[in-house]
Amino acid sequence: MSSNLYIWQQRGWPKFIWNDLKIIEYLGQARKAQGKVLAHAEAIVLETQAEILISDVKETSAIEGEKLDTSSIRSSVARRLGLSIAGLSREQRNIEGLVEMLLDATVNFDRPLSARRLKGWQAGLFPVGYSNIQKITVGKWRKTKEPMQVVSGKIGKEKVHYVAPPSKVVQREMDNFLSWFNKKNKMDGLIRAAIAHFWFVTIHPFDDGNGRIARAVTDLSLAQDEQMSKRCYSISSQISFDRKGYYKILETSQKSGLDITNWIVWFLKTFIKAIENSEAIIDQAILVGNFWKKHSLIDLNQRQKKVLHKMLECEPSGFIGGITNKKYVAITRVSPASAKRDLVDLEDKGILKRNESGGRSVSYSLVF
Repeated sequence: MSSNLYIWQQRGWPKFIWNDLKIIEYLGQARKAQGKVLAHAEAIVLETQAEILISDVKETSAIEGEKLDTSSIRSSVARRLGLSIAGLSREQRNIEGLVEMLLDATVNFDRPLSARRLKGWQAGLFPVGYSNIQKITVGKWRKTKEPMQVVSGKIGKEKVHYVAPPSKVVQREMDNFLSWFNKKNKMDGLIRAAIAHFWFVTIHPFDDGNGRIARAVTDLSLAQDEQMSKRCYSISSQISFDRKGYYKILETSQKSGLDITNWIVWFLKTFIKAIENSEAIIDQAILVGNFWKKHSLIDLNQRQKKVLHKMLECEPSGFIGGITNKKYVAITRVSPASAKRDLVDLEDKGILKRNESGGRSVSYSLVF
């Protein structure tokens, strides 16, 4: 077939092929890493799961170039997991939908993946029916007559990276995908997750939200492989670290024949790194959990809780320069006098300690 065709235009689509010899080494490493982290799954408490989910929510949006407020994510996650939300920001509707989708993908891993479920996920991502200022179709497959394109660059100088199948065939394409996804087969679970991600994002069935939903489908695939609803690592966080590499491998794979060996290898390498990096996330989550456990009986006002949450986000490396009166004012929007009283109170209660470094302004760090 012509190399100018996209993968969905190739004869035989979607019968993907891959070279087992080229992926076997990475598959073995991935299974070893997975076994190691799952062996410690029972030690991962609810607060740690929350931190992993917060990272997942934040980074899956960052991949699309969208920066979400961490405090709003934390509030939404805490509410849904039944954790304390005192001192946290109010939830935002688009964040609510994203959190609900990622939780549903793992907590309800034993439920079939249906068109209705996917459409519900997408509708939750765009609660007011707009993507930025653009009106989009929500809760339905895309219906636009214009080609669905993945582009970059300024207006007038756009570069087309990919053109998805036309809207008129999306229903058929998704029927095929869902039939395959829900069918029990002997395919290795990690390879199945890699294919599911690639296949879904290649169809691009929605007006917007396809990347985030593809990564949720990946989470669902991995939860099914592990037969466990507990989050131990974040694939989206690792993809976000290599965002350029992610888009590049998708583009080259979507412009090749039906051989997706390179995509599967990239996915397995990313999976391995995600698990390696999860150790740092888990360590940070345990640190945060232990901090609140130690100070759980101490009465704090909402301003103090907000600042402490902000400082804990920077652990274990620490809040750069410590918390000062000026920084406290900037975070809480209170007067310098109120900030000073709050900081002294936190020091008296043994939650903050005064740093020894000199200078005009007094700075404090957390006591663990």
